[in-house]
Amino acid sequence: MPRYEYRCRTCGETFELSRPMARSADPADCPAGHDDTVKLLSTVAVGGTKSAPAPQGGGGGGGCCGGGCCG
Repeated sequence: MPRYEYRCRTCGETFELSRPMARSADPADCPAGHDDTVKLLSTVAVGGTKSAPAPQGGGGGGGCCGGGCCG
């Protein structure tokens, strides 16, 4: 189940809730009981030790025009 981050406008507390995506916009009470909260925009960091191989020249898609930049 996804976790969403919220901030209480009354006390400034930031907290997380696990809830289904369909309920992500539902109102959320802060742990102190205040109901004036806002859902924060969360970013996802993906890490790893390997990177994708660089594309080889000579055709193929990519770039801003489907094959190269349109300088």
